[in-house]
Amino acid sequence: MKKIAIASDHAGFELKEDIKSLLKNYEILDLGTNSTESVDYPDFGKAAGEAISSGKADLGIVICGSGIGISIAANRNPKVRCALCTTVEMAKLSRQHNDANILALGARITDKSTAVEIVKAFLSTKFEGGRHEKRVEKLTNCG
Repeated sequence: MKKIAIASDHAGFELKEDIKSLLKNYEILDLGTNSTESVDYPDFGKAAGEAISSGKADLGIVICGSGIGISIAANRNPKVRCALCTTVEMAKLSRQHNDANILALGARITDKSTAVEIVKAFLSTKFEGGRHEKRVEKLTNCG
């Protein structure tokens, strides 16, 4: 069973809880936050990145108000390829072409039903490899 790390700041807390209910076929590593009380998104993006780089999780989902800050924090880890996605097509391409290992969402940008479809697409899409492998390797080694 694949393990999914999920983390959010206060703005993403409610969407994080909604998304967790979709993950019935996965083991969930909930890295917080656990309420709508104000917290700092970099702490949660960093925690998700560490879960991926250490092998504690196979994939991750991070959520803040816009998705931008938490994705920047996650991407500070050289083993992370966090993609901020606002459409299903972006989620699919992030997996197919970039082998993204963390999905970022903006709770104030993307409505719940769209976010659910984005998560489903991200989790069900595989990396195509082939011509994309060299490019993904460059992403890994460009830091």
